[in-house]
Amino acid sequence: MIDLDLGSANLHTFVGKADTDQGLGRFLDKTISTLDQAVVTTQIPNLFFISSRNCGTEAANLYTAQKQKIIRAITKLEYDYIFMDLGAGTNFNMLDFFLTSQQGICVVTSEPTAIENTFNFIKAVYFRVMKQALKLSAFNRVTRSIDLSGNSIDQSFKVIRAIDAQDPQMGDLLKTTLGKFHFQFVVNQVRKSDDPGLGMKIEKVCNRHFYSTFRFLGNITYDDKVHDSIHMRQNFIMKYAYTRAASDLSRVAKNFLADGRAIQESR
Repeated sequence: MIDLDLGSANLHTFVGKADTDQGLGRFLDKTISTLDQAVVTTQIPNLFFISSRNCGTEAANLYTAQKQKIIRAITKLEYDYIFMDLGAGTNFNMLDFFLTSQQGICVVTSEPTAIENTFNFIKAVYFRVMKQALKLSAFNRVTRSIDLSGNSIDQSFKVIRAIDAQDPQMGDLLKTTLGKFHFQFVVNQVRKSDDPGLGMKIEKVCNRHFYSTFRFLGNITYDDKVHDSIHMRQNFIMKYAYTRAASDLSRVAKNFLADGRAIQESR
């Protein structure tokens, strides 16, 4: 598990590892030569951790060379699963870290603003992939005649259709590249008054409007004990394993693992 919420790192609080000086910052300043040397154990068996607590606040604005150094190092780590905890937003650092994997999880709440932000993030990922494939000058040339104002969910479709019309080979390449990505999402803090089927509705909309595969992994019930565990700086699952929210998390984890196996088998 790697804390890549650079400049706002707090994941160390929940893994029982207060002493995290041996982290990403030491890799960036070349105190250590490999990212493996930044790995520490946690109180959870078989869970290892790379903290970014020792990074300065300026780490939120990495140079391109630093970002690429981290990405290359992550791809060399030899673990069964590598989870990257990313911050909110659509800056290039977050998008490129997300794109390091072809299997990403978005955590969303039921509020309309949170759902809109999730759609915006997916669109930002798509535009980032398209700009990297086309290069900026070609992307600007293709989109010059397209109205991308507003917040329409089909903006990425407009661009891909335009690329397809101008260069069918490039259009096919983009659709194939985007089709390799698997987006998964979890609806968090679900209250009694919320629609329990919201996640399935979001999955259906995304699969209709984007070229990638989208999978809803499950709801997590709202629980005040999550708030309590944060204040106590204790791991929620270890402290309140008997709660419904803990059971929900367990089900989400099982769905995630099953989905991951299915993705591997399909490749």
